[in-house]
Amino acid sequence: MLLQQLANFLSLVTIGMCFILKIPQILNLLTAKSADQISVVGLLLELTSYTVMTSYNYTNGYSLLSYLEYPIILLQEYVLIFLVLKYLNKINTFSILLSVFYFLLSISFAMQLIPKAALTILAPLCTPISFSSKVVQLVAIFRAKNADTVSPITWFISAFTNLTRVFTIWMDSADRLLLGNFSISVILSSSIMFSAIYYRWNRVKQD
Repeated sequence: MLLQQLANFLSLVTIGMCFILKIPQILNLLTAKSADQISVVGLLLELTSYTVMTSYNYTNGYSLLSYLEYPIILLQEYVLIFLVLKYLNKINTFSILLSVFYFLLSISFAMQLIPKAALTILAPLCTPISFSSKVVQLVAIFRAKNADTVSPITWFISAFTNLTRVFTIWMDSADRLLLGNFSISVILSSSIMFSAIYYRWNRVKQD
C-alpha cells in the first residue's frame, strides 16, 4: 500500500514537471532566435516515439496517471518543432503536408481505425526510436561543439521524470517494454544534459 501511494505521488510529480519539460528549451530558442544545435531529425524521432507510446498506453487502457505526461509533452513538442522549423527556414508545403498526414494518422491510432495490433508492433520500436532521437541530438552537439541553444534544464527534467516512470510503471503494470524504454531514456537524457553543461562551461571558461 505504501509503495503504491509513493508510485501515485511520483506520477503526480512527473506529470507536474512535464508541464514545463520543454519550456526552458522553447525559451532558449525564442531568446537566441536560432536553432543551429537542435536536430530536426532528433525532434521528429522523438515526436514519433511520444505519439506511438501515447496511443499504446491509451488503447491498452492503462491508468491515466501512468502516461498523462505524454500528451502534455506532445503539445510542447509541437511548439518546439514549429520554432525549430521557423528558425531553420524549413516551413514549406512539404512540412505542412507532412503535418496534416501526421495528425490524421495519430487520430486513426487513437480511435483504433487502425487495428490496435499495429501499435503492439510499433511500440517495441519506440525504444530504438527514442534511443536514436537522443543519439542524433548528442551528435549535433558534438559536431557543433556548442550547446547554447540546448537547455540542460529540459534534459534534467527529462532524465528525472523518466527515472520516476521506471518505478511507477513497475508498480502499475510492470510492462517490460515500457520499463526498458524509460531506463534507456534516463541514460541518454542524462548524457545530453551533461554534454550541454560541458560545452556551456567550456565557452564561459574561454570567454
